[in-house]
Amino acid sequence: MRPGELSAWLETDESKHVGWRKKGTAGGESVGHSSGRRIVDLLRRKRAELTEADYRHMRKVVGYVHRHLAQRPSGDVRDTKWRWSLMNWGHDPLR
Repeated sequence: MRPGELSAWLETDESKHVGWRKKGTAGGESVGHSSGRRIVDLLRRKRAELTEADYRHMRKVVGYVHRHLAQRPSGDVRDTKWRWSLMNWGHDPLR
């Protein structure tokens, strides 16, 4: 997803209500939603501005997306938490 698309998605109710939350963050932001905000920031930066921590996060995102894609449910996934979770991580499986 492009930075603007991901940023707009992260403002939706679906985006905010899907995903795993760390212990002690009841009602707080999900891990994927937080990652999505960081991804928007990374996509808007120049490559020379990226740090080793940024590259580690990008590797984490790629790993998450690959694992999650392997768990694709059967049927139409258009309005599923599975798809919404992937979108929080910057990947729309319908594209």
